[in-house]
Amino acid sequence: MAEQRVIPMLAYENAGLAAEWISKVFGFRETERFHDSVGTVTDVVLELDGATVMVGHPSDAYQGPRRHAQACALARQWLETPYIVDGVVVMIDDVDTHFGHSKRGGAKILSEPETNERQRQYRVEDLEGHRWMFAQRLGS
Repeated sequence: MAEQRVIPMLAYENAGLAAEWISKVFGFRETERFHDSVGTVTDVVLELDGATVMVGHPSDAYQGPRRHAQACALARQWLETPYIVDGVVVMIDDVDTHFGHSKRGGAKILSEPETNERQRQYRVEDLEGHRWMFAQRLGS
């Protein structure tokens, strides 16, 4: 497999908790965890089927999308649509099984599994409001 040359990094209010949630609900596996001098989790590397994503804690002033939308009308409008405003698309082997696992794990479901001309997919929101799309190429 070719080296992954682009690695998405998402900011979280609590990167450690987010990594644990993403692992439990979306099926990722934690491969590395970094802390600052006072013990705050600053970055976590997660892996799913050979693909990497990072979660990080940029500062204590950071607000995740869901909390930011509570105080910002414009951000609230962005989150009214069930689409990925910005987020991560993850290609997986079995959308329907993954969807069931995510739903049982407490993810906010934005769209049920659906099929278009390219793929079968569903959209979901994580514990802080970041949006993810999980998709399976047709024919796989």
